Amino acid sequence: MRKLLLGSTLVMALLFGGLAQAQAGPMGGNEKVGKRHPNLEAAQRHIEQARDKLHEAEKANEFDLGGHANKAMQELDEAYKEIKQAAEFANQREKGKPE
Repeated sequence: MRKLLLGSTLVMALLFGGLAQAQAGPMGGNEKVGKRHPNLEAAQRHIEQARDKLHEAEKANEFDLGGHANKAMQELDEAYKEIKQAAEFANQREKGKPE
């Protein structure tokens, strides 16, 4: 009974956390690269796919991956933002005003 209650609580926490993340956008904000940079845009799509696969792996392993999947998702979020910054830098460089 105790394990069931603990498991249910964990599932609910993950569910509500996932809903909060979904409302903020796929990577927590408006970090999408536009059509101007197709390679960077493709890289972001691959990151989104990797996050989806990590979620599937968590479900398949009853959310017990030792915290490694969560850390990987955090790193993917960071990479996603870096890609956006790369696109912004390229845009500024094209205008002749590197940051």
